[in-house]
Amino acid sequence: MKNIVIAAGYATRLGELTKNFPKPLLKIGENTILGRMLDDIDRIPEIDEHIIVTNHKFATIFEKWAKEQHYSKPIVVVDDGTESNETRLGAVCDLLYAMKKLRIDDDMLVVAADNLLFFSFKDFIDFAIRKQSSCIMCHEQPSIEKLQRTGVVQLDESQKVLDMEEKPLEPKSHWAVPPFYIYLKKDLDFVRHSVENGCGKDAPGNLAHYMVLHTVMHAWIMNAGRFDIGSLDTYYEAVEKYGKDTTQQ
Repeated sequence: MKNIVIAAGYATRLGELTKNFPKPLLKIGENTILGRMLDDIDRIPEIDEHIIVTNHKFATIFEKWAKEQHYSKPIVVVDDGTESNETRLGAVCDLLYAMKKLRIDDDMLVVAADNLLFFSFKDFIDFAIRKQSSCIMCHEQPSIEKLQRTGVVQLDESQKVLDMEEKPLEPKSHWAVPPFYIYLKKDLDFVRHSVENGCGKDAPGNLAHYMVLHTVMHAWIMNAGRFDIGSLDTYYEAVEKYGKDTTQQ
């Protein structure tokens, strides 16, 4: 299984902090946001490679960082060739670009690189293996306002996804979907042809929504929380809350 990190955005909401530096490599204590995530993923036996998809502006920074790491699985940095927020490919197209460039034909763990996680992806991967299907994550979100800004799913008793909506005005459940996905090899043809068949390009949730319509998907219910770093305020909050405890993952 390949671990594919979508990190080609420009994080414009963080202003000067990420004007010339990628958000995933910002420090939280002694580690980076991305480093905390890879510390967990690298230990998972099924993962055999980390693939970081980034833009041309930040590619050399990621390549330098990758050379300094000592993970057990190799790190490959993919440069999507874009240089500004206005010319970005979008998360779905970045994934397709990496799949084509590296000829990926394996199960894929696809993750966004701007979250601190307090659970292990091992449980997510084990769930996908048990279900033998491509999978998303979900967690209970009581706030209607927050549900209106994310993907929302309906599940049956076996945690099969019955329906998924992106940013619904009237959410049909309280199951919110964070940006972490598993796409199995058997479903990769659907992934490869998603955009040409009408899938949205920008948010990774667009692909999950498309896949729910075309194949069987299950949803793993997160067994611990996460901290989404989307603004300057949330970054500084993360540094204050978690930067002083190097044991936090």
